[in-house]
Amino acid sequence: MKKCSASYAGSGIMKSGLRIVYENVFTLFNFLNFSIAALLLAVGAYSNILFILIVLANIVIGTAQELKAKRLVEKLTLLNRPLVRICRDGKEYEVSAEEITEGDVMVLRSGDQVCNDAIVSEGMLEVNESLLTGECDAVVKEEGSSLLSGSSVISGKAYAEVVHVGEENYVRRISAEVKKSKKPESELLDSMNKVTRLTGFLIFPLGILLFLESFVFRGDAVNLSVISSSAALLGMLPKGLVLLISVSLAAGVIRLAKMKILIQDIYSLESLSHVDVLCFDKTGTLTDGTLRVVSVIPYSQVSEGEMAALIKSYFFAADDNNTTFQALRKVFGEEQIYRSVKKIPFSSKRKWGSVSFVDEGSVFIGAPEKLLPEIPDNVRSELEAGRRVVSIGYYGDKWEDEKILPAEIRPLYFVSMEDSIRRGVENTMAFFQREGINIKVISGDHVKTASVAAKKAGISGWKNAVDMSLLERDEDLKQICDKYTVFARVSPDQKKALIKAFKNKGHRVAMTGDGVNDLLAMRESDCSIAVCDGSDASRQIAQVVMLGSDFTGLPYVVMEGRRVVNNVTRTAGVFFIKTVYSLIVSLFCIAVNIPFPFIPLQITLVDAFMEAYPSFLTVFESDTRKIEGSFLRKVIIEAFPFGMAVAMMIAVVSQTAPFSQGQISTVTYIMLISISYMAVLKSCVPFNKLRAFICVTIVVGISGILTTAPWMFNIGTVNIHMALYMMTALIIAAVLIFAIRVVIKKMNKYILGNMKKEGDHDRNRNNSFKHDTRSS
Repeated sequence: MKKCSASYAGSGIMKSGLRIVYENVFTLFNFLNFSIAALLLAVGAYSNILFILIVLANIVIGTAQELKAKRLVEKLTLLNRPLVRICRDGKEYEVSAEEITEGDVMVLRSGDQVCNDAIVSEGMLEVNESLLTGECDAVVKEEGSSLLSGSSVISGKAYAEVVHVGEENYVRRISAEVKKSKKPESELLDSMNKVTRLTGFLIFPLGILLFLESFVFRGDAVNLSVISSSAALLGMLPKGLVLLISVSLAAGVIRLAKMKILIQDIYSLESLSHVDVLCFDKTGTLTDGTLRVVSVIPYSQVSEGEMAALIKSYFFAADDNNTTFQALRKVFGEEQIYRSVKKIPFSSKRKWGSVSFVDEGSVFIGAPEKLLPEIPDNVRSELEAGRRVVSIGYYGDKWEDEKILPAEIRPLYFVSMEDSIRRGVENTMAFFQREGINIKVISGDHVKTASVAAKKAGISGWKNAVDMSLLERDEDLKQICDKYTVFARVSPDQKKALIKAFKNKGHRVAMTGDGVNDLLAMRESDCSIAVCDGSDASRQIAQVVMLGSDFTGLPYVVMEGRRVVNNVTRTAGVFFIKTVYSLIVSLFCIAVNIPFPFIPLQITLVDAFMEAYPSFLTVFESDTRKIEGSFLRKVIIEAFPFGMAVAMMIAVVSQTAPFSQGQISTVTYIMLISISYMAVLKSCVPFNKLRAFICVTIVVGISGILTTAPWMFNIGTVNIHMALYMMTALIIAAVLIFAIRVVIKKMNKYILGNMKKEGDHDRNRNNSFKHDTRSS
C-alpha cells in the first residue's frame, strides 16, 4: 500500500531553501570577485578588499528576498490545505491529504476538494474541473467515473476509491513538467551575465599576463604584482551596478508587498515591465468564479408572497450548492416555510432539479429549454447575450420521477445570471491597453461566454474570437495568434502552444492563471502571474502572486518595474566606464610593459563617489516611461566615449607627461576622477534640487578625502605645471568625448534607417503577395 507524500496539488514545485542559497552564492560573478579578494588577502593587502562588502550585500539581499517569498507561499499552501474524510473499517475519519493511502475510500460531499485521483464506487457527484480544464460547467460523476485531483465537488455525495497518490496523481504529473525552477526573464540580469561571461573569459589570461609581466619582467615584489593586477581585473566587473539593481528591485518588491503583491524573485519585478502581450485565463482570473444575478423576470399569475414562500422553502430544503444556487440563494433567500417530502438534486446531465412539499406541490429549477416547451423572446435575448438563464417553475402535485418532467410545469421566474468580473479588472485592462499592451483571453470555456467576459472586462477586440477545438492539428498558430483576441475551448497544451507562438513572433508574453490547466502556459511565458485563491501549483510557479486576488495592483507592478529599469539605465553608463577603460588599459599595459596605473583602493573610492553615491540617491526617482531599446546596448553606448577618453588619456600621459612616476600616477588618477565626474553630470541632466546637491557634494566629499588622507590613495602634491597639464588634457578629453558621441549617434541613425527601409520593403512584398493571392 502506497502512502501519499505531499500529495496536495502543487507541493514540491518551489525551490528549496538550500537551492535558493546555492543559486545566489555560487555564481560566476561571485567566484571572480572572491578569487580576487582571496589573492589580495593572501599578500596582506587588507585595505584593498573593501569591495567584497558590495558583493556580500548583493548576496544577502537576493537570498533574503527569495527565502521570504518562499516562506509566504508555503504559508498560503498550509492555510489552504484541507482535511479529507475517509472510510476505514466501516468508520469515517478526517485525515490530512498526506495520510491517504492507495485503496482508501474517500467520502465526498458538496464543497469538498478532490485531493487524489479516485474512482466513484457508490453515489453521484457533480464536480467543477475548471482548475484542470478551464471550463466552469459542472461535470457529472456516477459509479465507475474517474475523479481527478484538483477538482472540487459542487453537489451530491459519493464514496470514491483512491487509485493514485503522491507523484502518480494527475495534478502532480502535470506539475512535473513545470517542476524545474525557471530563471526569470530579466534583461538586467541577462545583461549582467553577458558582461560577467565576457570579462570572466578575459580576466584569467589578462590577470596572468599582468602578474607575470610585473613579477618576472619588471621584477616587482609579489604583493605589488598582485595588487596591480587585481586593480585591473576588479575594474572589469561592475560590482556596484549589480548591487544597485538588487537594492532598487528589492525596494520595489517591498513596496509592492505592502499592496499585497508578492514578487517571488526580485528580477521578476522587471519582467512584467517589458511585456507587450498579456494573456488572461477567464474562469477564476478575469472572473472570480461566482455568478451575479442580472435580472429576475416574473412569469406567473401566482401572488408574489406565495411564490416567495415556495422558493425560500425550496432553497432551504435543497442540498445543491454550486455557483448557480449560491447566486439564487442571495436573491431569494432560504426559509423552512413548507416542509419538503421529496428532493431530486439538480444535475447538469438532466439540467433540472426539484423539491416537493406536503400539500403545496413541487418547485422545479432548471434550464428554460428543459422546463418549457417554448422559450420567450426576452429570455432568448438573454441567452444570446452570453448570459446563463435559469427557469423556476411550479407543479401542483408531488413529483418523484428523476428521469422525466411533468408536462404541466408553470413558469414562475426567469433569472438571468452572468460571471462576476473581478473588482477593478476594467481599469486594469484600460491601463494596459493605453500602454500599448495587447490583451488576450485564453479560456477553456465556450466562445460566447469567453467573449462576453472579455467585453465586460473592457477588452477591445472582444468580438474577435476563435474556437480552438475546431482548429486542425496542423494549424499554424503563428498565423492566428495576432488575429484574434479571445481564444476559447483551449486545452492546456494549446495554451502553452499559443504562448510559444506569441514568443516566436518576437513578443514578450505574460500569462495569468489560477489552475492546473494554466501551468504549462505560465511556465512557457516570460512572466507568470497567479491569483491567491487559485491552486497551490499556480501560486508556487508564478513569478507574481496577487495575494488579494485583486488585479488592480498589476499596473503598479509594471510602473515599479519601469521605474527601476529607467533609473538604472540612466545611471548604469557611469558603472560601465570602468569596464571599458579597464579592458583597454590592461591591453595597453601588457603591450608597453608598464604597471596598471591604479590600485584597488583607488578604484573603490571612485566606485563610492562616482557610481554608488549618485546612483543610489536617484534610483528611487519616479520615471515610469515605457521601456524602449536594449539596456546593455544603451549603457555601453553611453559609457564608451567616457571609457575611451580615460584609456586614451592614460596612454598619452604615461608615455609623454614630463613628470616623475609618482606625479604621473597622481595626474592619471585625478583625470580618472574628473572624466568620471563628467559622466555623472551627464547622467544628472535635466538637473533638479537633488541632482544638483549630489553633484556639489561629490566634489566636496572626494576633495576632502584626498586632501586629508592622500597617502592612503597614493596621491602626491599637485603643482602648477601638473594642474595646467591636467586642465589641457581634460579639455582635449571633453572634445574627444563629444566627437565619439556624435559619431555613434550618426552610426545609430544610419543603421536604424537601413532597418526601417528593410522593414518597409518586407511589408510591401508581403502586401503584394497577399494581393496576388486574393486575385488568384
